[in-house]
Amino acid sequence: MKRSHAIKNTHLIISSVVVLPVSLIYGFAPEVFFKLTVSTIDEQNILKAIMGIYIAFAILWVLGICNSKYWKIATVSNFIFMFGLAFGRIISMLFDGIPSPLLLFGVTGELILGVYGIYIYQQNSTEKTT
Repeated sequence: MKRSHAIKNTHLIISSVVVLPVSLIYGFAPEVFFKLTVSTIDEQNILKAIMGIYIAFAILWVLGICNSKYWKIATVSNFIFMFGLAFGRIISMLFDGIPSPLLLFGVTGELILGVYGIYIYQQNSTEKTT
């Protein structure tokens, strides 16, 4: 992979590498990293739906890495996804209190990836991506 291609796709690469395993943890073993007890089928269903959304976005981001035709939509979806997660976590911190260090690390990473995604999008918005 060329250096310029890697820099342009850093946010998509990191996001895909992180979001895919996190999706599987949410869907199949949330208690491994989180103080969370899933006790109903409805709770399991909600977590599996979140897993599915995460996997779908990771696939879109990989498409954006592999095919420049999808880069812009992958990048826009990435920074919206990251800022959406960060916004929800910040709202939770305001209303529910401070979460575990792992989730604090997560919100920091989400904000960084969101900002970087916007930056790299602006830097490449004049390039033809076909």
